[in-house]
Amino acid sequence: MTLRGKFMIAIIMLVFAPVIALGVISYLTFSETIEKKTSDFYKVSLQETDRKLNYALNQINSVTDVGIVQPVVQKMLKRDISAISDSEEQELNNLFLSHPRIISLSLYSKTRLLYTTNPALTSSFSVIVKQPWYKEMKNLNGKPLWLGPYENDALAEPRYLTFARTVKDYYSLEDIGMLVLTVKPDILEQVFWEASILKQGDILLVNKNGDIIFSKSGRYFGGKDRLPLHFGQNAKNSYIETYQGEKSFITVVPSFNENWYLVAETSFRALRSESAKIRNITLALLAFSLLTALAFDLLFISKLVKAISRVVKGMKRVEQGIFNPVIPVKSDIKLGKDESTMLVDGFNRMSGQIKELISTVEQEQQRKKEAEMQALVAQINPHFIYNSLESINSLAIIHGNKEISKMVVSLGRLLRISISDSPELIPLSMEMEHVKHYLAIQKFRFEDKFEYEIDLPEELGNVLTQKLFVQPIVENALYHGIEPMHGVGKLLIRARRYHANIVIDVIDNGLGFDNETLRSLSENSLTGAKKYYHKGVGLKNVHERIRIRFGSPYGIMICSSPHDGTTVRIRLPLIESPIDDVGQAPTTPREE
Repeated sequence: MTLRGKFMIAIIMLVFAPVIALGVISYLTFSETIEKKTSDFYKVSLQETDRKLNYALNQINSVTDVGIVQPVVQKMLKRDISAISDSEEQELNNLFLSHPRIISLSLYSKTRLLYTTNPALTSSFSVIVKQPWYKEMKNLNGKPLWLGPYENDALAEPRYLTFARTVKDYYSLEDIGMLVLTVKPDILEQVFWEASILKQGDILLVNKNGDIIFSKSGRYFGGKDRLPLHFGQNAKNSYIETYQGEKSFITVVPSFNENWYLVAETSFRALRSESAKIRNITLALLAFSLLTALAFDLLFISKLVKAISRVVKGMKRVEQGIFNPVIPVKSDIKLGKDESTMLVDGFNRMSGQIKELISTVEQEQQRKKEAEMQALVAQINPHFIYNSLESINSLAIIHGNKEISKMVVSLGRLLRISISDSPELIPLSMEMEHVKHYLAIQKFRFEDKFEYEIDLPEELGNVLTQKLFVQPIVENALYHGIEPMHGVGKLLIRARRYHANIVIDVIDNGLGFDNETLRSLSENSLTGAKKYYHKGVGLKNVHERIRIRFGSPYGIMICSSPHDGTTVRIRLPLIESPIDDVGQAPTTPREE
């Protein structure tokens, strides 16, 4: 697969896939949340509506509870009289028509109609008995039965509500007749008008058959529409069903009346209209991402791939020893300088530098051969020095001057590391031995001017370190810290292991130096205060040699204050090696 193809796959995986996944997940999650919130909202609204409906109808139930036990009602039904007096008629009307929403009253005995206030809204006993609700009323054993609009086929005006109940003897509780009331439908209108609904939603009153007997919007008023009921099939009592050729979100709550259900119906399309915004935004983002990806491919990826291809061809020519530069495309130059053009320029510089380096290496090889010849000649000098020191040592022993002999021995061992061809990395014990002989020579000069202590743990003796890095620090401490002071100076050279590092501290109680000098040393990488290191191998030399060999984390750190001495800390990596792996140094004058 080409690099350009990989870039396109990466763009698809990193841009298109997340956008599509985010859009789908957001759409489904938001839709599910809307459905749940709608279901919860309608459930609360329907339960509140049912509570209000129960309260409104219970007022009429209470009126009949009082009326059916009155003597005038009990007497008329027990005697089954065919005519009643004006006073009895007035008393019946006062009992049952006191509620403003009761339109008519019909009182039936066990065999016929005894009294009615509105013959136009009253049916004969024979018609009532044939109604499907008559048997249900009898089974209720005196409890009220409510029929919604268009549920009572015996009514000439079916839009009214019907109230029916069996009347029982006050003493024996035997059935003695039946009470039927006609109630205005505005009792439903008032209750349902206060119900909360969503936009394009409706609240319906439905019977067990699914017939809509009342709706808040009035669209389904008439009992001719039937709603598919799925009540009890799921715990949330909410489902999606096709109703009148359109998907609807339906929430069902059972009413206090066992024959009724309260239903909230909302257009599923309206419910998903909010979710559709997320879907449209996702599609728009997807289209925008596609356009930007194509533009990115044309403007950047294509340019980058072409630049890389040209550089790859140039590298193949370099492998063959041809160092011709890569010529940039004019269109790339017009678009401006970026990483692709910088890549071509960098390759051209690199190939030119390689060509120069090859020429330089060839010259260096020639110089190296010449230097090796000179080194063979220079080998005579160390042997001459050692032989001269051996002669001085022998002469001092012959004349009995042991002090000169000891000094010569220390000088010989001191020179053994500094001018010999020993490896660059030597055991720490050898470096400390070198420091020890240097201090022995200085004791001859300073006599009792200073005391020193070398603290080297035995387990650190074989650790490999760079040679000639402690002695210059000790020399600075003697010449610039201890020599100018009054009294006896003290010098401590201490080595410790710290995790994977070696820390060597050179501590003196000399004059020290002030903060300005210390800051100068830090800011100038140990080059600012030349008076604090020797003209030969000084602090800067040691610091730079350590950095060159081991890297920037390692080197020298200095802490000092006037008249309180100076501490120089040397940090080196821990390099463990058996002592046998280290080459032996040249022979030095023996100590008598």
